[in-house]
Amino acid sequence: MKDHAATQGACPFRGTRMGGALGSEPQLDHWWPNRLKVELLHQDPIQANGYGTHDDYAERFKSLDVEALKADVRAFLHTPVEWWPADYDNYGPQMVRMSWHSAGTYRIADGRGGSAQGMQRFAPINSWWDNGNTDKSRRLLWPIKQKYGAAVSWADLMMLAGTIALEDMGLPLTGFAFGRIDAWEPDRATYWGPEGWNGKRPGEVPAGPLEGHPNQMVTRTIRWEGDVEEEHYDLENPLAASHQALIYVDPEGPNGNGVPMDSARDIRETFSRMAMNDEETVALIAGGHAFGKSHGMTAPDEIGPAPEGAPMKAMGLGWQNPNGTGFAQYTMTNGIEGAWSPHPTTWDNTYLENLFKFEWEQTKSPAGSVQWKPRDPNAPRTPDAHVEGQMNELMMMTSDIALKEDPAYRAVCEKFLADFDYFTEAFSKAWYKLIHRDMGPTSRYLGPDVAKEEFLWQDPIPPVEHPLVGDAEVTELKEKILVTGLTVGQLVSVAWASASTYRDSDKRGGANGGRLRLAPQKDWEPNDPQTLARTLDVLERVRSEFTAPVSMADMIVIAGCAGVEKAARDAGIEVVVPFVPGRTDATQEMTDEEQMDFLKPVSDGFRNFHDARVGFSVAPEHLYLDRAHLLSLTAPEWTALAGGLRVLDVNWDGSRHGLFTDRPGVLTNDYFRVLTSMDYEWSPQDSREMMFDINDRATGETKFTATRCDLVFGANAQLRQVAEIYGADDGHARLVHDFVAAWHKVMMLDRYDVPEERKKVMSIC
Repeated sequence: MKDHAATQGACPFRGTRMGGALGSEPQLDHWWPNRLKVELLHQDPIQANGYGTHDDYAERFKSLDVEALKADVRAFLHTPVEWWPADYDNYGPQMVRMSWHSAGTYRIADGRGGSAQGMQRFAPINSWWDNGNTDKSRRLLWPIKQKYGAAVSWADLMMLAGTIALEDMGLPLTGFAFGRIDAWEPDRATYWGPEGWNGKRPGEVPAGPLEGHPNQMVTRTIRWEGDVEEEHYDLENPLAASHQALIYVDPEGPNGNGVPMDSARDIRETFSRMAMNDEETVALIAGGHAFGKSHGMTAPDEIGPAPEGAPMKAMGLGWQNPNGTGFAQYTMTNGIEGAWSPHPTTWDNTYLENLFKFEWEQTKSPAGSVQWKPRDPNAPRTPDAHVEGQMNELMMMTSDIALKEDPAYRAVCEKFLADFDYFTEAFSKAWYKLIHRDMGPTSRYLGPDVAKEEFLWQDPIPPVEHPLVGDAEVTELKEKILVTGLTVGQLVSVAWASASTYRDSDKRGGANGGRLRLAPQKDWEPNDPQTLARTLDVLERVRSEFTAPVSMADMIVIAGCAGVEKAARDAGIEVVVPFVPGRTDATQEMTDEEQMDFLKPVSDGFRNFHDARVGFSVAPEHLYLDRAHLLSLTAPEWTALAGGLRVLDVNWDGSRHGLFTDRPGVLTNDYFRVLTSMDYEWSPQDSREMMFDINDRATGETKFTATRCDLVFGANAQLRQVAEIYGADDGHARLVHDFVAAWHKVMMLDRYDVPEERKKVMSIC
């Protein structure tokens, strides 16, 4: 071989330009943008956790002196620092904005976003234009985080800072809960919109194939469908923000058009998708705008790149401003300049009083953004945030004027104007909901200040008030269930329908509460309501005749476990499916039907359900992956459950798609043996390639039919590797035990009342 001694010690990336080494080459997504990204199931791995693989935040939190932490936050609010001075010598409004913008990413369609993992620390959220200068807010908090270290998460501290700020400025609090667990890497699974992400100001043309399109319409028309002018429009699901890189809406009006009623339409659509009704929406906007100011003293094209694009010397801080000091009276954030109230650090009703007392005319900020000023030259003025003695005109945004012009919002405003105490309570409760909405059940809440009231949006579940069934009683119940005449498919289906409503994004759903018996779940099409009703009637009869008390929520899970055990036994393998009692039954009064309906699947590959009435823009297998991700499954768990559920005959409509066996209801590995066999040809039934015939190569006879959600485990390279394990001659027993482990995991996903060690069952891997 040629002697390379001359190159010893040289750069291993010789011949590449700076920054052109590892990761700069075209990636998989470049070459195959529509590929199934199975790796999303394995993001934020435990190995990335800086506190170690056995990290327990609830345990770490026990060492936290909560009162000392709150005292330090209060002191910080009134101790400005030179490198980023506080508006009005009070960091309170800035902290409220940081908290609001972290929690405000939540959307109810899929439960993603929100405050629970502190995702504002990572791209893309840390570099959205709407989050301008929140990087400074977190850096200001670092000395407090540094002091308390592992005892408090960033996610909790960010929410606490805004909440203590509100209290410090005069708002009575509904409460505060700790318990948010930090993520350790960016969220790569959440779909934030079709525009892609570039950190530019909303309305700017995204980079890529849309370059050159008219500036003002690109962002709106990509995620919105229909004619906005005729109100036949809709925002693409599951999105909630009206524009890319925004938390809620463009404060200047859609695409900066300055039209209040257009803004009102966007506000209602956006806030409702964030689980807020009209009263909560007005409370949050009017309450939040009682404090602080907006910043727009520098043209946006002069501002430096967002944190993810900032140079190394910036040390993670972005949006560098070249004008003046770059901060204080020169600050640029969203482009609008001014304050809403003469008392921007005091909780009062002057925001609404001024909004309704004066007529407002449209004007422009120094940065060129649309805003509004009072027509009355004698209107009160607000003190400048930094220049002592200077008084400025009051300011309103187009989104503020919208509250006055929209009839429904106006009625809420007038109610708040007439009763400030009611407004105070409404804002306090709406804030509590905003920052806790994605934390899940109250059993996950930590700390001494948790609200005593349990709210409907928290999906309350009654406490356990009866002795729990033991192993012998569970065995007896399984025997009684198996002689009722219910099939394995029916038993497995009822448990799966109950437990698989869980979504890890906001910790909602799951089997606890037994809400499968209640509206709206009992009427969901993928649950096959008629069959479900008959199955539940039989289980209720068994439960009522049993000698020991047991909830229907537990009965439903026991039924599924009995079905799985029988299916495995009929396949020649004896297993005991773990069961942990302790679920209770919620009532209809404890269930917000409208909010619960967002858990209804529009596509569920596990049961081969795909609502053809919905105009999907992505293939079913991608929605299947999304559902597996919401269930926090790994690729092997997803694969084992998919193949096992198919042969157990749980298709929602009783179809035989993917039922690659002549023994339905028996837990075999037949699904994987067929899927990986070259004895068959896979022929699409039409040009859409949604349905397939599986034909015998030798005879041409159609043996089976399948959907894309069936064939993906053979077509996708990563999933096929797992499918081949289960399809091998030694794969049957492994499949059964892996299926049982994954099944138990899903049944226990919402059991935050159970220690982690009791939730796990080892496979034979």
